[in-house]
Amino acid sequence: MKTLEIEKIGVQELIGDYASLAKTMSSLAWHDINSAPWQAEFPYIPCVQFQVAYTDQAILVHYSVQEEYVKGQYIRPNENVWEDSCVEFFISFDNRETYYNVEFNVLGVGLVGYGTSVKSDRNRLSAEEILQINAFSSVQTIDGKKSWQQILQIPFSVFKVNAEDLKGKQAHANFYKCGDALPNPHFIAWNDIDNPTPNFHLPQFFGEVSFK
Repeated sequence: MKTLEIEKIGVQELIGDYASLAKTMSSLAWHDINSAPWQAEFPYIPCVQFQVAYTDQAILVHYSVQEEYVKGQYIRPNENVWEDSCVEFFISFDNRETYYNVEFNVLGVGLVGYGTSVKSDRNRLSAEEILQINAFSSVQTIDGKKSWQQILQIPFSVFKVNAEDLKGKQAHANFYKCGDALPNPHFIAWNDIDNPTPNFHLPQFFGEVSFK
């Protein structure tokens, strides 16, 4: 099981832009999303990394993606964003009993669910709650190579926790990149998953994160 420490940084407001937030996070370590549990069937692996931090108000997740195709079709909260160029962050604050799945496509359109790993026990947050999450994106094509970056600024109120309660505590999480409906579908993770078919909703395979 992989582990990482989530550092606290000084961002005072839940506002900003991609460039300023990226600069604030520039000293943080980058982590690879490169575990491909289903590579035999889905051999394509894009180049994906992430940084993660927290403030008094929010968790910040910064993704950097290079992939062959970039697709953004869905434009409304809770649509099928996993079919687009999509990054995902799953986190459990109660030892994997329940967890949140935060999924955003390249356009900054999100889907957020909460519950247990049993599908019938999961519910999606409302569009109003999802729109509390700020998504700052940057997309480039250089020498024919497509790359995009995204910073998610997720208020702790979305998770119904606060920063002070998390300081010094552990949680469980995983970070993903997918694109189910891309020309080269792929399903890759930070912490490896042992399952015969693609499935990110397996909290037993979350890694361990600690809030410094």
